[in-house]
Amino acid sequence: MNKIVPWQNPETDPSLTRKLIKGRGEPHLRNWLRDWWPALAWAVFISVMSTDTFSSEHTAWFFEPVIRWFAPSLSHTQVDLIHHYIRKCAHFTEYFVFCALLYRSIRGPRTGWRWIWALVALVIASGYSALDELHQVFVASRQARVTDSLLDSVGAFFAIVVLWLWTRRRGAQSTD
Repeated sequence: MNKIVPWQNPETDPSLTRKLIKGRGEPHLRNWLRDWWPALAWAVFISVMSTDTFSSEHTAWFFEPVIRWFAPSLSHTQVDLIHHYIRKCAHFTEYFVFCALLYRSIRGPRTGWRWIWALVALVIASGYSALDELHQVFVASRQARVTDSLLDSVGAFFAIVVLWLWTRRRGAQSTD
């Protein structure tokens, strides 16, 4: 009986390849799209959020009235500071979600936890963050900041920590 081992390429054993395809019951491309479309869609979302339309100058018209509605006595400087923190939280959150989706995509139909899946997801998210900041160099109303990329990477790292803790907790519950 053939046993699947993580280091063995299933392409080298035609009967193993047929079992894998037959067991999934779907064409390979459909499986790949099912696993990867959320992460790819989120990458597009991040790219859209990096355009001129979502620059600080263009989001202030929305956030300032909302902040003033909650706290009308705030000074202009305080409102700007809150707006700044909202935008920084958005950086963290975007890449937290992106890294979690990347981990899901890399894991595919498999279950459990593998550090290599987490590391690859973290590297992709951090690399995409750096590319996103590079893109912002070419957008007149945006500024590329290394600190934003670091904040994005911290968000991705926190996603990995949360996923690891969640997987450990689920594993402990299933053995009880």
